[in-house]
Amino acid sequence: MTNKMLTPHDGEALAALRTALAGRLQGVRARVAVIAGSGLGGFARTIGVRCTVPYDELPHVGTTTIPGHSGRLVCGEVAGVALIVLNGRRHLYEGVAPRRATLLLRALLLEQPVDTVIISNAAGGLNPCFEVADLMLIADQVNWMFRNPLVGPNPPDWGPRFPDASNLYSQHLRETAREAAREAGIPLREGIYVGVHGPSYETRAEIRMLRAVCGADAVGMSTIPETLVAAQMGRKVLGISVITNLVPSAAPTTHEEVIENSRIAEQRFRALVHAVLARLKT
Repeated sequence: MTNKMLTPHDGEALAALRTALAGRLQGVRARVAVIAGSGLGGFARTIGVRCTVPYDELPHVGTTTIPGHSGRLVCGEVAGVALIVLNGRRHLYEGVAPRRATLLLRALLLEQPVDTVIISNAAGGLNPCFEVADLMLIADQVNWMFRNPLVGPNPPDWGPRFPDASNLYSQHLRETAREAAREAGIPLREGIYVGVHGPSYETRAEIRMLRAVCGADAVGMSTIPETLVAAQMGRKVLGISVITNLVPSAAPTTHEEVIENSRIAEQRFRALVHAVLARLKT
């Protein structure tokens, strides 16, 4: 990645990631990247870990500041599939620009032969049929953040300047996940995810608007930027939302509630991802 269109931040982040991984992976090359959302970091403890890299060792990436995001790359293996878990993410509401929030994922996709990105998040359930701790496959997304990580210089190896976004979430991977869920007896929803900027939770008027105008089934404050980056770079994306609260609700929504309900659903989430990874081996 030595293109003149790169910013210094891009190049320095890639060089640091390459150095950090070179001596620790011992030649293993990751096929899958998993982004663990709020309260879902326990997934990394269930893989055969080879090495970890704290985010704060990587320039311009920065440490995570939100509870439930440990801020480490965890490299390992599940069912014979080499993978790297991004244990935590940066959010736009932390004051981080979209391009910088996705810098680590971008560098990882340039450095490793990852062909599949599994992106998870904690989300509020807008669909009245949903229940807390449900898992929802993301079929499509609405970018209500009104910001895009593809703005700025676009080196050729990043992907097309004007990428198509009509099929961001792989139909094949969704079919694989549905099959895995059926065999494991895991209830699985499917719907549209709308990403908002945050950090405040939505008003009741906004909730009605997102459901009526956007047709959204779940709402959260992440995932949109990472999906756009992964799709631009030609990777297959599987999106999974953990429904951590229902909106509107009679009681105020809190981050503590979101984290606690994520942890309740974590075992179901882990089982689904493990089952999907086992199918990716073949």
